[in-house]
Amino acid sequence: MLNDVVTIEKKHTNAASTLYDRVIRDRKPKFIVSISGEVGTGKCEIAHELGRKLIEDGISVKLLHMDNYYYIPPRERQDWRKKNGLEKIGYDEYDWNNVNRNIDDFRMDLKSIVPVVDLFTQNVDQLHTDFKGIELLIIEGLYSIKINQSDLRVFIELTYEDTWEEQNMTHKEKLDDFRMEVLKHEHKAVQSLKKQADFYIDFDTAGEIFHL
Repeated sequence: MLNDVVTIEKKHTNAASTLYDRVIRDRKPKFIVSISGEVGTGKCEIAHELGRKLIEDGISVKLLHMDNYYYIPPRERQDWRKKNGLEKIGYDEYDWNNVNRNIDDFRMDLKSIVPVVDLFTQNVDQLHTDFKGIELLIIEGLYSIKINQSDLRVFIELTYEDTWEEQNMTHKEKLDDFRMEVLKHEHKAVQSLKKQADFYIDFDTAGEIFHL
């Protein structure tokens, strides 16, 4: 997303280092890693750190953010959810056809058009990119674990309640009563996908250690 702020902490670097070892072990041509977890659990941060480490190792990487693939743009999403009901919240809010189109372009080394949300304007822009020569694709998002083409599915074992302080600091969305109901519904949807993961990250209360 454009104009997003990512704060990298030691726990993200540590988690990415261990995930990196698994990626290197399993990697094959045109490898896809998907990272899922609830809001504020460090998906984007770990994805960035993993990408950085892979690039340092000479591997060409591109990162996709699933927040860019919602059918309803950010400025309209809250009103849409209020009108259509909280039961509509979940992985069907993503434009999976567009996700799969971009993944197919990655697999075939093609040029592609990727949606990008500008957090300042709240509009969805288009990024023209070229997947030629890109060896590894990292896709992070609430429900990215559902991507069938993924070669390694990662799940972060935190909940929105565990990261309350971090969410307050980002100010991305107003944490009013309706937002709280949205988080509860997203929690159920994300946790229902947990068993599909190949790799789990679980930070302890100190935020410095994780286990698999």
